[in-house]
Amino acid sequence: MKLLKQLLDFYLNSSIHVALSCYALVHITFHVFHIQYDEAMTLFVFFGTIVGYNFVKYDALVRLKKKPIGIQLKIIAFLSFISLLLVGYYFFQLKRITQIVSFGIFAITALYTLPFFPNRRNARNWAGVKIYIVAICWVGATLVLPLINAEIPFSIDFFIKCIQRFVLVFVLILVFEILDLANDDPHLQTVPQTIGVKKTKLLGFLLLIPFWFLEIFISSFNYHDAIINLIMVVMLMLFIFFANPNRSKYYTSFWVESVPIFWWLMIVYL
Repeated sequence: MKLLKQLLDFYLNSSIHVALSCYALVHITFHVFHIQYDEAMTLFVFFGTIVGYNFVKYDALVRLKKKPIGIQLKIIAFLSFISLLLVGYYFFQLKRITQIVSFGIFAITALYTLPFFPNRRNARNWAGVKIYIVAICWVGATLVLPLINAEIPFSIDFFIKCIQRFVLVFVLILVFEILDLANDDPHLQTVPQTIGVKKTKLLGFLLLIPFWFLEIFISSFNYHDAIINLIMVVMLMLFIFFANPNRSKYYTSFWVESVPIFWWLMIVYL
């Protein structure tokens, strides 16, 4: 049992799980816009997520040497290095415009982590903006990049899906912020810190209503996808309802981040 817990912790701490969530969202983008599977695109996003998230999580720890680096962190660093090499490999298989846009997403990630401006904290610590930066990066990586690389023109469907994807990630982060309420620095002004837990949950519920109804306006609307989306909305509402600061870290780091994976599996198997 202890070994299984250690493996699960490594799986989560190394960002493999969140990378699978992004991988799933790329597949959902392929499904919605009828794009043929693109291995370079999906694996670029998968390994890029591992590199990006580990950079964000462990940069300060390594750069500022706040505490000794343990075995697990060394393994994560090695995994991140291999992932970086693979990101470079798949990067050169993407179209030029996709490469350019991916640099923009990388710049936002770097801004989120590194203090570029004198006497200023990084964007991760700017009051009230963290949730928007993360949501924009997810939309860019899992929706914008695949469409650009497939040379799909930006239509009304594209903008609707951008809104939906942004709302999805925004709501997922709300659950994280509820659980992190006791540990987050008050100056961050996260949504629960600003409006309270009950109103944050209400906000999540309200956002999921237009998220689902926007599906009706998609030109390729079908009842199969609409029902699956409704199941996912109910699942998210339950996660929001039962969220509280006393929940285990696995509630968000495993179960909540599994929502895009469940969504993709429902599309494939239902």
